[in-house]
Amino acid sequence: MKNSFHYAFKVKDIASTKRFYHEILGCALGRETDHWVDFDFFGHQISAHVSNHIPQLDYCGLVDGVKVPIPHFGCILSIEEFEKLSLKLKANQVHFIIEPQTRYEGQTGEQKILFILDFSNNPLEFKCFKKPEEVFL
Repeated sequence: MKNSFHYAFKVKDIASTKRFYHEILGCALGRETDHWVDFDFFGHQISAHVSNHIPQLDYCGLVDGVKVPIPHFGCILSIEEFEKLSLKLKANQVHFIIEPQTRYEGQTGEQKILFILDFSNNPLEFKCFKKPEEVFL
């Protein structure tokens, strides 16, 4: 098994969380109880825990002139995966807080990005790089 990350976060309920991550994003289900559920998030383990104290969004990040919510999490995808996910999100009428767009066009690190909220108001960013070797440049 290659290295991967684990991330635990708060959600309002299990049912809407399973709908979003499993049915819409296509993440495989892992273990679950009445209070938490695990997903295979593009090869990484995420654990959604039910809470009555979901924090307010803070748009304190400024990237390429666009305010983004911090904290957020997401995944770097291939261009094909990004396009397929964008279409699936639109087909499921998921609200984009930042519509799919190209950032840093013609520059090092050119990428397509999108930001969405899950059904518990957690912000997620998905991106793909024109040149995958420029992820850390």
